[in-house]
Amino acid sequence: MSVVHITNPITEDEIAKLKAGDRVLLSGTIYTARDAAHKRMIETLEKGEKLPFNVDGQTIYYVGPTPAKPGHVIGSAGPTTSGRMDKYTPTLLELGLKGMIGKGFRSGEVIESMKKNKAIYFAAIGGSGALIARTIQSVEVIAYEDLGPEAIYKLTIKDFPAVVVIDGEGNDWYQLGKQQFQDQYYGQGAD
Repeated sequence: MSVVHITNPITEDEIAKLKAGDRVLLSGTIYTARDAAHKRMIETLEKGEKLPFNVDGQTIYYVGPTPAKPGHVIGSAGPTTSGRMDKYTPTLLELGLKGMIGKGFRSGEVIESMKKNKAIYFAAIGGSGALIARTIQSVEVIAYEDLGPEAIYKLTIKDFPAVVVIDGEGNDWYQLGKQQFQDQYYGQGAD
């Protein structure tokens, strides 16, 4: 299987070409946000205020990086469970968010919103935070510094490894992979 190189911000044309299960190497600019930052962003919108960055066309990585060791730009930067952001995600997708990076399943509501808004969900490999950190070239806190590792960071990345878990059509690699395994080892249509 080949690897697709993507430069962020990602376009709808690129999203349309990617399929669940594709391996990708992401480069360019992405933003970090976890539970506390998502909650604060939604509260900001509810007050009629502007977000700390324009999410239109952007990718958010669900991570709370550890402090950088001397000589490094960032500490370990492994993904957190994406489902914790599900209640906030459809609002951000409506505002133009195009990509999300995390680990684990997404709700049906998020998948439907992804299909409607032509967005994509990538999985980073849990437990690989030190490897992922090597792909991060620069780090800048842009909002909510009081949240520590859960602040919003702007990251410049080069060849960040990920897998397309849910593509722009809503195909879910977790479900497809499970079905392929069952078909291969237990016969067609096995549950």
